[in-house]
Amino acid sequence: MNKCAIVTGASRGIGRAVAKRLARDGFSLALIYKNSADKAAELAEELECDAKIYKCDISESNSVNNTVEKIIEDFSGVFLLVNNAGIAQQKLFTDITDRDWQEMLSVNLSGAFYFSRAVLPYMIHNKSGKIINIASMWGETGGSCEVHYSAAKAGIIGMTKALAKETGLSGITVNAVSPGAVKTDMLSSFSEQELDLLQNDIPLNRLATAEDIANAVAFLASSEADYITGQVLSVNGGIVI
Repeated sequence: MNKCAIVTGASRGIGRAVAKRLARDGFSLALIYKNSADKAAELAEELECDAKIYKCDISESNSVNNTVEKIIEDFSGVFLLVNNAGIAQQKLFTDITDRDWQEMLSVNLSGAFYFSRAVLPYMIHNKSGKIINIASMWGETGGSCEVHYSAAKAGIIGMTKALAKETGLSGITVNAVSPGAVKTDMLSSFSEQELDLLQNDIPLNRLATAEDIANAVAFLASSEADYITGQVLSVNGGIVI
């Protein structure tokens, strides 16, 4: 295949699992990280494919533009973008500060916008490409004490649907994967008791693994999903139907 895939937030969690799965499926990988250089480098060495790491602050458009320009230079193009990088925070609505709000939207929503905008000219030129955004079930339903997170992820879903309509004639698909509760560092603030209660609410009676989400991304990235665009693939164990 030898097609280049960009994965943001690739050094850990869902991004790391996605990178590993895409490498197995024959993609070359541009791995985006912000702070975890060692983990990103370790992953690149572990992958059995052409993989390079790039430090980038996805909340800054200039940083994104420069990074994408370097990736295009290194890989002579880009076929797939997985907008995965994100942050989470649990706070009462009235305790959310201006800084909390701006940071949440800058990373979780603006980052996906900046990367999508940067890669699209190359995809449009080639009349092919795929963008896969990682949303959240809270973007579909809203989550108590996560209003800013829910708003950002709802924005991801809206952007996905709108951009799919705009890019379809250029042969580009845009979809979202909407995870439920995934056993990653993002749940580290929850106690074991809270996690047990959450698990009991899930019809499949377990938390998702990062690999569960990676499998959904791999499907949408494959030729088997070439006629799917503007969709939200919910991977939540049945907790949201």
